[in-house]
Amino acid sequence: MPLDDGVVDVFIGFGDALRQGGLPVGTDDVMTFCLALAEVDPADIVDVYWAGRSSMVWRRDQAAIYDRVFRAYFLDAEVTEPDDPRVRMRTLATMASTLDLPDQQAQEADRGDEQTQLGLAASPVHVQRTKAFSACTPEELTALRRMIAQIRLLPPRRRSRRYESAATGSRLDMRSIARQAIRSHGDVDALRYAHRRRRIRPMVVLLDVSGSMADYSRNLLQFAYSSRRAAGRVEVFCFGTRLTRITRDLDRRRPDDAMQRAAAAVTDWDGGTQIGSCLDEFVRRWARRGISRGAIVVICSDGLDRGDPAVLATAMERLSRLSYRIVWVNPHRGDDPNYRPSTMGMMVANPYINQVLSGHNLRSLEEFADVVAALR
Repeated sequence: MPLDDGVVDVFIGFGDALRQGGLPVGTDDVMTFCLALAEVDPADIVDVYWAGRSSMVWRRDQAAIYDRVFRAYFLDAEVTEPDDPRVRMRTLATMASTLDLPDQQAQEADRGDEQTQLGLAASPVHVQRTKAFSACTPEELTALRRMIAQIRLLPPRRRSRRYESAATGSRLDMRSIARQAIRSHGDVDALRYAHRRRRIRPMVVLLDVSGSMADYSRNLLQFAYSSRRAAGRVEVFCFGTRLTRITRDLDRRRPDDAMQRAAAAVTDWDGGTQIGSCLDEFVRRWARRGISRGAIVVICSDGLDRGDPAVLATAMERLSRLSYRIVWVNPHRGDDPNYRPSTMGMMVANPYINQVLSGHNLRSLEEFADVVAALR
């Protein structure tokens, strides 16, 4: 896909960061890197990693330096250098379509009468972006999951406490000015400015996998997998009657392998629902340790809680104080703009929710990606 000027500047800056980190990266290497990215998805963090490593790393001992600079530049990992760059990638969402071979042509191909020409026949699987997941056939759900895998979600960025050099600004970069004065024996030809660095805001996904969410949980899990591959700073938990962290299980190149490992890790799939106790465990075990500090917490659930409403209310109140925003994705909301909470769990949690969205079809997931990326 063609790269616009803003994206190209980001990748050129990555080449500069590698050069500052100690790799002998030349202009031709950066050009090869950009040409490689034009053949893949530049919004996929994994594709960007391997495109850069294959075009700008020539020796085995350079891989460690490349990994460190890559994490600092794109994933906001903590580094020791004071002038490390930060992520500037934008959200790029694309859609993919599927093409199935008609039965008649498949039979002809098996007989060997003639060579089947893919792309000349229309697909028998008609997937509607506005059709609810619960109403889709297994063939349609398979095609939808391929489309969901192409949705790229990047959380918004926030200002950090650290500063970096800038062309203009209201704050002088005294360190840069001092370095310039030392190099020029006390003469300063121009002032240097600084502004606060931008860091990707972390996101936490809490996915209800109980029986009442069976029609939606697997598709939402696919969306969480795609979000983690695109953004990197996404933590994923599943809950039914107990809380299970599956972030590391989703770190697989192939979606099928990730889904299989996640399904094996979650022991209460399609069971009961204890939203309050699971959120309380998340707050005590994870949120208080900083995993939700400044983060966007996304709770995907229908709100059918069999536990004590007081426990849920207390957990939501504490979570709202520990996180930046709470977004509740409820498939039962559908396309109703006048939706009002009707379940006990939703009514108890509603005062602490910043926004209620729907995740019942493909279009609603696209809207969810746009809303989260625009949160400030």
